[in-house]
Amino acid sequence: MDVVISPDRIQVLPHNQYHTADALSPASVAPSPLDQFRTWFAEAVQDAAVHEPEAMSLSTATPAGIPSARIVLFKQLDARGFVFFTNYTSRKSQELLANPHAALVFYWREIHRSVRVLGRVEKLAAPESEAYFKSRPLGSRLGAWASKQSTVVAEGEVHARLDRLKERFGADGDSEAADVPLPEFWGGWRVVPTEVEFWSGKPSRLHDRVRYLRQADPADEADPVWKIERLAP
Repeated sequence: MDVVISPDRIQVLPHNQYHTADALSPASVAPSPLDQFRTWFAEAVQDAAVHEPEAMSLSTATPAGIPSARIVLFKQLDARGFVFFTNYTSRKSQELLANPHAALVFYWREIHRSVRVLGRVEKLAAPESEAYFKSRPLGSRLGAWASKQSTVVAEGEVHARLDRLKERFGADGDSEAADVPLPEFWGGWRVVPTEVEFWSGKPSRLHDRVRYLRQADPADEADPVWKIERLAP
């Protein structure tokens, strides 16, 4: 990529074309976007060139429609949707509580693929969050307790709190067996998709785009029907 940087502007010049070999079309994808995602995610994981395939952009919004976005880590895909974990007092969680809708974007630059997800959100049941929390390394479990996420802190405050927590939970020796329970303010969110788009980069910006739209039918909550369409690049 060529970039011109001067004191008053940044200009990104045209760069390399995309060259995905596969043809993406409504006829080539799985009937369910979750099944299609499993296929693409597995391929991204297996491709050594793709770094952190689980990284995704999460966008939330206030009830007034003011958006915010950040990168989080995708952790689970179940029969209902996409799961990530966070502090329930964080900005993202507070916005999701007030406006229970979210957007996700995965971008696997090295293989010129992207997945975009829109949906409503729901909290994971506490046992599900606890099962995942127990699988985390000790440092991550302690970190969940130590960080009052998204709040303003003084220099050194978080590490001082971490030291106190190590003593509280008997984790001074960094033993992975230390009993660090799930905080009541921490857990999972599930994005239940209503729209999923798969994007495959092609030369001359004539990309392949296939969109799944969930059809509104409460009777199909457990096995939704999806309308599959091609979108213009």
